[in-house]
Amino acid sequence: MHSANGSFDVVIIGAGPSGAVAAANLTRSGHNVLVLEKQYFPRFSIGESLLPQSMEFLQQAGMLQAVIEAGFQFKNGAAFANKEQYDFFDFREKFSPGWGTTYQVQRAQFDKILADCAVKEGTEIRYGHAVESYTELENNTVQLHVCDDQNNEYDVSAKFVLDASGFGRVLPKLLNLEKESTLSTRVSLFTHVEDRIGLKDFDRNKILISVHPENSEIWYWLIPFSNGRSSVGVVLPRSVYEQHQDQEDELILKHFITQTGKMCESLTEAQFDTAVGKLAGYSSDVTQMSGKHFALLGNAGEFLDPVFSSGVTIALKSASLASAVLDKQLHGEQVDWLSEYEQPLKLGINTFRTFVEGWYDGSLQTVIFTEQKNPAIKEMISSVLAGYAWDTNNPYVNTPKRLHVLAQLCQK
Repeated sequence: MHSANGSFDVVIIGAGPSGAVAAANLTRSGHNVLVLEKQYFPRFSIGESLLPQSMEFLQQAGMLQAVIEAGFQFKNGAAFANKEQYDFFDFREKFSPGWGTTYQVQRAQFDKILADCAVKEGTEIRYGHAVESYTELENNTVQLHVCDDQNNEYDVSAKFVLDASGFGRVLPKLLNLEKESTLSTRVSLFTHVEDRIGLKDFDRNKILISVHPENSEIWYWLIPFSNGRSSVGVVLPRSVYEQHQDQEDELILKHFITQTGKMCESLTEAQFDTAVGKLAGYSSDVTQMSGKHFALLGNAGEFLDPVFSSGVTIALKSASLASAVLDKQLHGEQVDWLSEYEQPLKLGINTFRTFVEGWYDGSLQTVIFTEQKNPAIKEMISSVLAGYAWDTNNPYVNTPKRLHVLAQLCQK
């Protein structure tokens, strides 16, 4: 049983990537940080194809060397397939400065490495502990009521709380901050396979995104790992999923994979040896990203869509921004969470949102598969796909809507 009424500078809900990075940053800055994580690590999670921009945040948090030494699958770009069409973006050929390569990671191992790095910095992580209530006290602190998996209950207090609970969305639920996403509801089915990919021209250094030959709203991912396994998944409009609901999810996933070209060819020998998971209605949003004593990180705030693997990059960016603002606040400086955290974070999220919407309305697919590519523009698009969605020197970040104009030009 943990002592009741322990007090901390910061309590972080969730030990995933955003929680671990924020914890490490704040602990290194001399603050007393507690992380409460409902699950035990290692644990399964999707979102396995990192973007190069995320390397900068891992480096800032002192975690990059541990990630490099883990032996994850090297990644230098993204490949796209639609019927007979195939094209790719090499992230080293991009408009923005910074990392051009990264990794494809099994999140169970990756997330544990980041959490262990935070512990090495001096952060305390309590696994199997869930936050059940949030109360603002008169002495300018917050009290959290916590229950562990042995049903022991206790309270902790903090000067500030960061919610890094991902799809658990602890504070949005407790504080009634949830609002509907503007994006349509979709269902994702996914698993890990022993891939046995024998195609000579298959590039394991890139995520493969495939488009359904008849319905461009249906798309697939194939993310190879360094150990001969891959993450595979399909994203379906809810109405399409419901037409197949009398079947098991594994059969639905396999059925849709057979309708792809290169992906199906690549997986002809694959062994489906892991249960198929499902995420439904995952796009989410909130009425506010911060309050007097809290801020939301990563997916706890807003999750768009898995199509460009932006989730972990947004999570790490949010952790980097929030820990810098909070460090100033804890040192007695005046801060403005709206202008120093929420607005800068939303800049990149809105860039990604335009690209996600462009994917589903077909305009981005037109840009990707056009044969008339302008090399300079391709580098600008490559930068966004590599995660540099905050680089306002890039015209497609500064004015994301120009993507639709580009699509119209590509159609002429």
